[in-house]
Amino acid sequence: MMTPPKLKEQAARYRRQIVSCICRTPGGHLGAALSVIDLLTVLYHRVLRVDPASPSDPDRDRFILSKGHAAIALYCVLAERGFFPREILDSFGCRGTILGGHPDMLKVPGVEASTGALGHGLPFAVGSALAGRMDGKNYRVYALLGDGECQEGSVWEAALFAPCHRLDNLTVIIDYNKMQAMDHLDNIVSLEPLARKWESFGWEVREVDGHDLGALCELFGNLPGGTGKPALIIAHTVKGKGVSFMEGKPIWHYRLPDDDEREILCRELGIDEL
Repeated sequence: MMTPPKLKEQAARYRRQIVSCICRTPGGHLGAALSVIDLLTVLYHRVLRVDPASPSDPDRDRFILSKGHAAIALYCVLAERGFFPREILDSFGCRGTILGGHPDMLKVPGVEASTGALGHGLPFAVGSALAGRMDGKNYRVYALLGDGECQEGSVWEAALFAPCHRLDNLTVIIDYNKMQAMDHLDNIVSLEPLARKWESFGWEVREVDGHDLGALCELFGNLPGGTGKPALIIAHTVKGKGVSFMEGKPIWHYRLPDDDEREILCRELGIDEL
């Protein structure tokens, strides 16, 4: 099990991989991938009970990336964990690849749900958690949502359903970077008071710095169990985290760096060249 300092080193390697993969393609969601990678690092190296040698184990934990446009972050983690060879990462975004811009559960080992149409991941996760309960399984289901995605009606239908059925085997994480596509969230549809809304629906709510690896380890290790309430983690993050000129800038929802920006990227992330 990785310690927080080791997790920090691993997350830095993932950031280099994410940038390298996307910069070889016509484009990609850099900001979203860099926003969630610390969360994925902790989940896959400290929390999830998954086995790359048996990706369909009926007793495995399930992770669903509802904000499917951050797929490259998930691909990098799955490759590192051994779900598929690292070399396949080089094909990201290329014609004929299994690694598309959104994850495909029928093509990529370790992907639990085909996502990208926002609002679909949480209902899928709720169904998986309910199935586990009905089958007498003790696996947990984790779903990572975007904050802009939480404007979707299907999210709130699922949010009502899970507490009603006492699905305390479900943990939802909101990547709360306060941005949606090409603007700030509050300029489109504000979510506040976000924590109180979910609490009023019957969720056990926690808030955390989504880039503090030590705090994330502590939180995931101490989530209440047996309460009858599903858990919600509001992870306060920064879109484009780790790259100075990307952090908190809406323009980096989907674009590639120019030559000058590539030099800065290489220097800040420790990449030889792009």
